[in-house]
Order: sequence, then structure tokens, then C-alpha cells
Amino acid sequence: MPSVKLNKDVFEKLVGKKLPLEKLKDRISYLGTDLEKIEGNEIHVEVFPNRPDMLSEQGFARAFSAFIGQKPGLRNYSAKKAGHKLIVEKSLPKEWPFAFACVIKGLTFTDERIREVIQLQEKLGVTLLRRRKKGGIGLYPLEKISFPIKFKGMDPDAIKFQPLEYPDVITGREILSLHPTGREYAHIVEGWDRLPVFVDNKGIIMSMPPIINSHTVGKIDETTQNIFLEITGNDFFTLQTALSVMATSLADMGGIIYSIDCVQQDGKALEMPNLAPREMRLDLAYCNKLLGLNLKQQDAKKLLERMGYGFHNGNKENNGNCGKVLVPAYRYDILHQIDLVEDIAIAYGYENFTAEIPSISTIGNEDAFYRFRERIATLLTGLGYMEAATYHLGSHDINRKMQHEVEMIELAGSKSQDYSFLRAWLLPNMLKVLSENTDNAYPQDIFEMGIVFRKNTAEETNVEETWKLAVALSHGKANYTHIKQVLETIASHLELRPELEELEHSSFIPGRGASISVKGKKVGFMGEVQPVVLGNWNLEMPAVCLEINLNILYMLFLES
Repeated sequence: MPSVKLNKDVFEKLVGKKLPLEKLKDRISYLGTDLEKIEGNEIHVEVFPNRPDMLSEQGFARAFSAFIGQKPGLRNYSAKKAGHKLIVEKSLPKEWPFAFACVIKGLTFTDERIREVIQLQEKLGVTLLRRRKKGGIGLYPLEKISFPIKFKGMDPDAIKFQPLEYPDVITGREILSLHPTGREYAHIVEGWDRLPVFVDNKGIIMSMPPIINSHTVGKIDETTQNIFLEITGNDFFTLQTALSVMATSLADMGGIIYSIDCVQQDGKALEMPNLAPREMRLDLAYCNKLLGLNLKQQDAKKLLERMGYGFHNGNKENNGNCGKVLVPAYRYDILHQIDLVEDIAIAYGYENFTAEIPSISTIGNEDAFYRFRERIATLLTGLGYMEAATYHLGSHDINRKMQHEVEMIELAGSKSQDYSFLRAWLLPNMLKVLSENTDNAYPQDIFEMGIVFRKNTAEETNVEETWKLAVALSHGKANYTHIKQVLETIASHLELRPELEELEHSSFIPGRGASISVKGKKVGFMGEVQPVVLGNWNLEMPAVCLEINLNILYMLFLES
């Protein structure tokens, strides 16, 4: 979790109330963050990655003041029209297609205020934007640039400007090798033929996202009052959220938000930032059932307001048990009403729940299938393999990268292109992990045991969930024999005998893939990943993989 250092004086001024030290420590802890210490005028807290809105004095104070009842309810933020345009051109690299921006006016910067802004920018880059792999944020003194501004792709050698805190004008390619920040983040743009840049109406290069700003037009100081705030990257919803977090925090510093028409590559103009709250339905009966409470609508309203939401009472439908919750634009973490229930529990106070002894006596016993999975995991970790844990959600683009079409279940109303489908197999996740660790030492031997999903009308939910095991080995000499040895080690450990049959699989090199059967039942497949697939994942080392259906393997293990 990211650790944030907050200025106590600034925080308490924003909260509007000064609590005794012990009370302050108590309330911060119950808000759902990990208080490390309060030392002098500094509050050190660890903020959960799903709460990027709390990574600054302004955001943390906003949440805290509502929580203690000082300033409850939804904070209303709005944007005036600036009358400016940001034009996103089609020349951009496909890996970095989006750009949003706005203008903030009327700010007063001091050394302390600049520290707060830089900390928020950096912490958002590490958490929400995944160390800039999903996006980058830039701020510029408004008086030094002219509109309309273009966001476009350029040849790295044609890009020339003076990067932040660097003495000379150098090319984009030189920035990646000479500038400390360029070297740190060069891996993000590795392999791109063109690099993204902001260029103003006078042809001045403002920055090279997500790497670095220009020293001449992209540096704020104590004289800055009005800023141009931009965010670029590859995930539409994440970028919108990050822009909202930055804009609202700057507004809480005294700034006035002005929207900009951001013309995207498809020609669609989006007025940003979009600060309108989202509306979500809350079923109070569902909430009470999960929490063991008997909350009325008015109770729920007060508790939700203590977590910074707005709430409209439901009508006579469902006996008035439903209501509409207004979710702030900066609350990235609220995806389902279970998230609302969790916040109601926090506002109610975990210390206020009454512990009850169950009326049914049972004898606890470890699940046998869990022990089976643990047995395999212990074996693989004993061989020196590292266990991975990846998301159940992904994008349909993995089929293209794997050169293999697998039917995937699409989510209804997904907010992110990267997480819009339930995964149907594990191997793409294994290659994704390898692709994100190319700068680490080899060999890289990893495995994962997790659930995959496929359509099945025989199931109550029309979705069948299956446990699978995937193993991936990557190093300079990785080949079919190595992954076969892994299979034989697992089978020997379980006292099973695998049978192999040549398999033509579009993700594997022809003649170097096999289907795996045990006692005549197919349990999985394995092979050497073909070069095209490796290239799609930006992998230079060979890789071999296997994937096994653990549910079937477990039943065969019980029979043996």
C-alpha cells in the first residue's frame, strides 16, 4: 500500500475541526486506512490502492471530515467552460491512445502546496496508473502555452526539447537513455516506433508522456496561478478517474475548474473533467441481511453521507427498501452495491457490531480440494517456482495476442476495456506476468492456480467455474522437454500416469504442443509458445507453458 505523508496543519484546517490526538488516531484507523504514526506536524498513513482519492491532504480531509460528521454528504464540484480544445491525433502509438485535460485557475502555490501536488501526482502514478503503465499526469503554467493543443505521435529522433531539471535540449530517444526519469520509465515505451508528445499552437513541445515534461513550459513554481492539467494513457475509465482526483484536489486548494473540449481520435469531443456523480441502486434489505442490522432508509442516508455520498430515498416499490446513491466521480472503487454496503459498515463502526455465537455447532475441517491444491503448490514452490495471482477479469484482446480464439463471457456495463471479460484460460495471464517482468533476471518460472469461466446453461448462473493450474517457464533455453518434466513431476507426486498426444494449437509452435490425458480423460495441454505470440507480449526469451484442469485431475486422483 502507498504510504502518504500529510501535513497535519493543512489537514486539520481542511477538516474544519481539531480532534485530540488519541481521538484523531482512533478515527483515522476506523476510516479504513492504516495509521503508521503521527509525529510532530506529520501524519503518516498507508492508503489502500482502491482509494486514490485519499492520497492527498485535500482528499483525505474530505473523506475524514464526512466520516466524523463535520462535513457529511456529497461534495459538489462543477467546471466552467474554458473555451479551449485539446486535439488527439491518429498519429499516436496504439499503446497510448487517450488524452484528457482541464484548466485550473486562481491557485496560490507555496513550497508546501507544490509538495502536496507533486506527492499526489506521484502517488497516483504509482497506484491508480500502475507505475505509469496505464497513464501519466502533467501540469503546466497556463501562461506559457497556447491553444489549441495537440497530442500526437512523433519519431523519437524528431522530438527535441529540454526535459525537466536537465541542462540541454535533447531528442526523445536521448531522454530515454540520458535523463534519470527517462531511464526509469523507458521500458513503458520500449518498441514503440513513435512516441506521444503534447505540442501547443506555437509548435512548442510541452512534454513526452508518460516520461517527462519540458523544463521551459512544464514546470510549476510559486509564481504559477493558473495551470493546464492533462492525463494520457491507455485506459479510458482509469484516466477519467485520475483527472477527477487531481482536479477536485486542486479545487480544494482554492482553484476554479474549467473544462476543455477533448477531441479524441474518433472525432468525438468530450468535455472534461466529468465531475457528475454516478447513480447506483442500493437494496436496503440486501444490506441489512449482510450486516445483520435493521437499518431504515434514514439510517442508511446518514451513514452514506458520513462516507461522502448523496442519497435519495426510494419510492413505495419494494416497500421503500431501495434508494439511489450518488457516487462521487473520484470514487474509483465503487463498482457494485456490495462496495456501498462495506462503506455503510465502516460508517456504522466495526466496533459497534455485536459478536454472536452461531446457534449451530459444527466441527471445522479443511476442504479436501483445497488440501489437494496446496499439495501441488507446495511441490512447485519447492522446485523454486514463484506463485502468481492475477485478475479474473481481462480484455478480449488476449485472444489476438495468443493467436487463439477462446469464447469469453463479457461483463455488462464494464467501466474498463482492460477488465471487460471473465478469463477463460490462464496462459494469457502467465504471459502477461512475464511481459511485465522482462527487466528482471532469468530464468523466470511461475505458476498460478485460479478459477476460469465459461458459458454453461446447465448451471444456475449460466456460468461454469473451473479451477485450473498454469505453469510458465521462460529462459534462453526453455523448450518442450522442460515443461514435460514439470508435468511428469506433478503426475509422479500424485501417483498418476499422464498420456500425451500431439496437439495443433495456434499459440504453440507446430509439432511442439501436446494434449494431456489421465486414464483416458483429457485434463489439459502444453507446449512451446510460438514466436508471434511471444512478440505480441513483447517477450524476447522463449517460453513454455502448460495448463491443467484441477477439478478433473482431483477426481482422477481420488479414484487412484
